[in-house]
Amino acid sequence: MSTTLTWQGFAILSAVFAALTAILGKLGVAHLNSNMATLIRTGVILLVTAAIISLRAEWQRPSGGNWVGWTCLIASGVATGLSWLCYFRALQLGPVSLVAPVDKLSVALVMLAGWLVLGEPFTLKAAAGGGLIVLGSLILLL
Repeated sequence: MSTTLTWQGFAILSAVFAALTAILGKLGVAHLNSNMATLIRTGVILLVTAAIISLRAEWQRPSGGNWVGWTCLIASGVATGLSWLCYFRALQLGPVSLVAPVDKLSVALVMLAGWLVLGEPFTLKAAAGGGLIVLGSLILLL
């Protein structure tokens, strides 16, 4: 993947791949335990990421950073795993057309954390967008 894409380009690609994840995941958990499906997905991600790193010659010894960075990466991995387990179980139990949009409530939570925890700038445009995401999720849930 070219690094000449902007953050917006990568974000759009992320959305496209997330949509594929939802549809293919829904089909994949139809006849398979959702936890096993998550394990299979995780293994594939590990292999694909290792292949990309190998093709781009980006292997490096993970000696940099500090304990806070490492702790955050490990905690992020745990959160990702728990998110995937819950997501695949939700896909198994509910319609993908509702599960995926409600899952995107995480976008509004991230925006809030960005403002409160990371000190990112608060804008009316972002607040309105986040509010619409919350409203949309609530409409789907009720």
